Amino acid sequence: MPEAESAGGGTDAGAGPRRGSLRRRLGGGVVFLVLTLLFVLPWSTLFVFGVHWPFPVFLAGTVLFLGGLVSFPFLMAAGHGRRRADRAARVADSTLGIVWVLFTWSVLGDLVHLVLIALGADGGVAGSRLVAGAVAVVATTLLCWGHYEAMRVPRVRRQEIRIPRLGAGLDGTRVVVLADTHYGPIDRARWSARVTEAVNALDADIVVHAGDIADGTAEQRREQSAPLGTIRARSAKVYVTGNHEYYSEAQGWLDRMTELGWEPLHNRHLTVERGGDRLVVAGVDDVTAEHSGLAGHSADLAGALAGTDADDPVLLVAHQPKYVDRAAAAGIDLQISGHTHGGQIWPFRYLVRVDQPVVSGLSRHGDRTQLYTSRGTGFWGPPFRVFAPSEITLLTLRAE
Repeated sequence: MPEAESAGGGTDAGAGPRRGSLRRRLGGGVVFLVLTLLFVLPWSTLFVFGVHWPFPVFLAGTVLFLGGLVSFPFLMAAGHGRRRADRAARVADSTLGIVWVLFTWSVLGDLVHLVLIALGADGGVAGSRLVAGAVAVVATTLLCWGHYEAMRVPRVRRQEIRIPRLGAGLDGTRVVVLADTHYGPIDRARWSARVTEAVNALDADIVVHAGDIADGTAEQRREQSAPLGTIRARSAKVYVTGNHEYYSEAQGWLDRMTELGWEPLHNRHLTVERGGDRLVVAGVDDVTAEHSGLAGHSADLAGALAGTDADDPVLLVAHQPKYVDRAAAAGIDLQISGHTHGGQIWPFRYLVRVDQPVVSGLSRHGDRTQLYTSRGTGFWGPPFRVFAPSEITLLTLRAE
């Protein structure tokens, strides 16, 4: 009997690792299939589907796409794995952006071509080449424009928000929001300095950084983050962690922001007072924090609000918009979030919407709670923004 139990236990113990290994293989297989499709469809649209290019053109296109497909996983691993090789990351990220845009417009071009074929107006080889040329021109134009949009200093997006519980003394409070700066493989120290100048020109009462400050450790991105130390605010400069901090060094970034003169709202709050009225400014860790393994890191709204007066209006900073359900249940007046990038590269916004309740802008949740979701100040990965411009946000809070 003991032997039978031991044998059974051995089987059970081995089942878990085997299931985990199977899940990893399946996940890897899905990633490989998606990646292959991303490269193969544009290649087919540009060089295969009825175009009949001269062989040297076909060969050059095939070598280009095949080289991208084969090298991409290795570049991603080198750039975003343990080595964090910035040069590899820059090439991999740019490749991802380029192939995503080509894939999107290849799908649209092929659908148009199929409609023309069904109508008997496809134009044969000339029509196929016209579709391929149109896809190439549109994609190239969008990539050039999208790169410019990603690298420029964001435009200021202005929004007035009425908060019924806000006292008259705080009417007109100016809150400037940064989010998703994503300092990373591309050195954007000069960009960071120009963003700082734009923020200081807005004469803010409160400046908020809503997380995803960087990809990499505080030491790696020290020069890029340094200009944040020169940002000015009359009452407070506050910061919360985003999910990307938990991919590298969340506590290091909390310490770095303290060093730069910001108040990290690590499940805590501060109170802004003016004209005898008060506004609670609270912040929580990102929702991914509890799975990070870091002691004391989790999204703890009760802890953030501990000791506050229930009659005071609350501005909550939480990186991901989907935290708004908990905020609404707690009667928060305004939540400020980022994370979505507004989709960053169209039509990715529709995939983001599957995970988040809002992609950008002001929305209402429940009877009291409003949510402002920033499209982000920087970009993640691919240095492109297509139909999803970055922003520095100026929120003006109004009393009723």
